[in-house]
Amino acid sequence: MTAAETALKIVILDDFQDTVRHLDAYKLLREALLQAEIDVCRDLPMSVDRLVERLANADVVVLIRERTQLTREVIERLPRLRVIVQTGRVARDHTAHIDVAACREQGIAILEGESDGISAAELTWTLILAARRRLPQYLRHLESGRWQQSGLEGGGFPSGFGIGVALHGDTLGIWGYGRIGKILARYGVAFQMKILVWGSERSRQAALADGHAPADSRQTLFEQSDVLSVNLRQSASTLSVVTFEDLSRMKPSSLFVNTSRAGVVAPGALLNALKLGRPGMAALDVYDEEPLSHDDPLLGMENCVCSPHIGYVEKHSYEVLFGSAFENLIAHLKQERG
Repeated sequence: MTAAETALKIVILDDFQDTVRHLDAYKLLREALLQAEIDVCRDLPMSVDRLVERLANADVVVLIRERTQLTREVIERLPRLRVIVQTGRVARDHTAHIDVAACREQGIAILEGESDGISAAELTWTLILAARRRLPQYLRHLESGRWQQSGLEGGGFPSGFGIGVALHGDTLGIWGYGRIGKILARYGVAFQMKILVWGSERSRQAALADGHAPADSRQTLFEQSDVLSVNLRQSASTLSVVTFEDLSRMKPSSLFVNTSRAGVVAPGALLNALKLGRPGMAALDVYDEEPLSHDDPLLGMENCVCSPHIGYVEKHSYEVLFGSAFENLIAHLKQERG
């Protein structure tokens, strides 16, 4: 064991549920780096100064997805930091939570972990079922003694909007036919839905090869989908790619779902579209500002189902994310030692 390894300090940020220490992946990290000091933090630093103080002596920072932002200001105040470990992938042209250029200038390595998309796809489907059957609204009114009432009758909603709607026979639109999009398509087939795919030419050809219909245009995707799920990585090319005009093409009975990244939707576009009733409903797991404020207008909308960015927050997902991230860290440190 070298002196450098003995002095190694690793800080794992923002483990809200105190989960990481109980993972099999964490045990492997501990066994591989017996002398390293590992600090697992549970709360979110509420200021830049507090974050810098927390990371002042860290050689390695492990991020849980995008819960904490490592801006240029933060990075330049951490001269000891040499490795950032990201659970999940980092887009090279646009990563909102890490200033990649600042890391490059400071000689800080950025390592990644992998995910299999299962937990995100399952959460997406859970939101779809909950929104279509008006489950959150029914449960909320049940607690106040209102039997079989969703609270969605009247109030500007179309007649019959308050009762649940089955998925069978409807069209599932998928924008982005990658790992998660392909899983969702299989779920849709199991529910006997029609699958309509939009994305790059490669995505559309892959969908066609799998027996699904590629949309002939982006406009068609929004106009024909009864349920539309956006499954895009956030990058320079996908920022604000979903516009108010796109959303306004959707049916008053349709559902828009975003469990990928909030930045792919133009700011304010969904809120304004929901107010006008096209689409009729939305289901979200991602937001422009996280944690989401309790007074965010989306939370006050009866036709919007919100979950607190938990698509990846699941036991199997954590083992995959942290397992691959920690393996990459161990390999990187071995390479540093030569």
